[in-house]
Amino acid sequence: MEVLGKDNWKEFLDSPISVLILGKNDCKACADWADELSDYTPPAGVRLGKILLNTPGLARFKIDQPWVSEVDILPFNAIFVSGELKKQWAGSGLERLQNRLNRFL
Repeated sequence: MEVLGKDNWKEFLDSPISVLILGKNDCKACADWADELSDYTPPAGVRLGKILLNTPGLARFKIDQPWVSEVDILPFNAIFVSGELKKQWAGSGLERLQNRLNRFL
């Protein structure tokens, strides 16, 4: 999983298919989800990345992605296709992730 920050989030979201995981450094559920994803191999052509929302320097990301201000449950997942937000949901689970990804493959 790619760790995203102020210098690479835009390029990541503009990929053909990307899965963005939002979390925070002090979120146990986020850490558990990241551990589960460490054994997951995404389908060919799909990028998997995470942004820790309490990392400094993400103001431009939060301005460009206003939906982030409404996220109240972490971890939070979003699928982007060529820069366009297509699907979003809270929580974890590889089966849920794969089912949602299958709609765009």
